[in-house]
Amino acid sequence: MRSMNIAATGMLAQQLNVEVISNNIANMNTTGYKAQRAEFQDLLYQNLERPGATTSTTGTVVPYGIQIGLGVKPAAIYRITEQGNLNFTENPYDVAVQGRGYFRVQLPSGEEAYTRAGALGRSAEGQIVTPDGFTVQPGITIPQDASDISISQQGQVTVRLPGQSAPQQVGQLDLAIFVNEGGLEATGDNLFLETAASGSAIVGTPGSAGYGTLMQGFLETANVNPVAEITSLITAQRAYEMNSKVISASDEMMSMTSRLRG
Repeated sequence: MRSMNIAATGMLAQQLNVEVISNNIANMNTTGYKAQRAEFQDLLYQNLERPGATTSTTGTVVPYGIQIGLGVKPAAIYRITEQGNLNFTENPYDVAVQGRGYFRVQLPSGEEAYTRAGALGRSAEGQIVTPDGFTVQPGITIPQDASDISISQQGQVTVRLPGQSAPQQVGQLDLAIFVNEGGLEATGDNLFLETAASGSAIVGTPGSAGYGTLMQGFLETANVNPVAEITSLITAQRAYEMNSKVISASDEMMSMTSRLRG
């Protein structure tokens, strides 16, 4: 009886669906988090009678055929990259990206990672870093005696130094964009790595064509929609229950068959 195995694939699929939804809900307050969505595909079909098969010497064909589906399988977990809301924090080291683009981060391994989480800080050496202490590229050092740190929408970092009336530019933040942002590999800690699916990073200046702008004193919130997630969770739960009932019904049918006497 195929129905038991088919329903089992449905239960496994809905289990994965709930795991994805629960991760979205858990990260509702994660800066720059992008919600994910599970996508599924139907499995192979058994052709008991193939559509279009010839049924006579006169050329008549089967209009529909008999194809029995064997269940469902996960196809992908898609990342929704739409913009999250911007929250005003008043912290001069909080920077949100409004539009397309990722900050470039230098990892201890020498690899370059990318992030939308702009909760930045200042290291003991004066460099602009992530909360984990990783340097934000291209590596901007703010003088120890600097004050009135300003980051423009185009990424220019300026400070006021003692004895100087005019602000001094100490660096230029840039952004990286990708042809396929959904193809980035999430590694945790709000970081992503480039993959063959995402394409190579294209680095440019904030505010230029195709790139977002920077907002100092703001943080991008997660783009998770709580109402939509709860609705999806209820739907997944009901689908799981229905698949479990199919298994129960199939088991009862098999029990009835086993009780038959000749």
